[in-house]
Amino acid sequence: MAEGPYTAKRANPRFSFFADAEITLRDGTWVRAQLSELSSRGCYIDMLEPIPTRTKLRLRICDGMSTCELDGKVIYMHSGGGFGIFGVGVLFEEMDPEQRSAVEAWLRELARHPGKDAGMDSEAQKPG
Repeated sequence: MAEGPYTAKRANPRFSFFADAEITLRDGTWVRAQLSELSSRGCYIDMLEPIPTRTKLRLRICDGMSTCELDGKVIYMHSGGGFGIFGVGVLFEEMDPEQRSAVEAWLRELARHPGKDAGMDSEAQKPG
């Protein structure tokens, strides 16, 4: 496969995963968002409000059946190309056993059902 300008090698496979997300910043600001990818170490989130790189946050993920709250840090941000949508890559911080178990359960389920929500290759086409 040809290397594009946004190709990145990833140590942890990412899966398409669509879930509601609520982000709380350290100052108490609250942002509604949509999770679109999940890995064991982080996620990719689409939102209407930009959040700067290196911002620490509290993330609440709800897929309609399960909910998990995690601390994380924005490691990159993309502008939506004039459409008013921003994407951010979030690296999860230290997880307790319950949080890790919730994320791993989602990942096991995603890996079990290949198809349109199947795991992405270790080479993702999103920047970052």
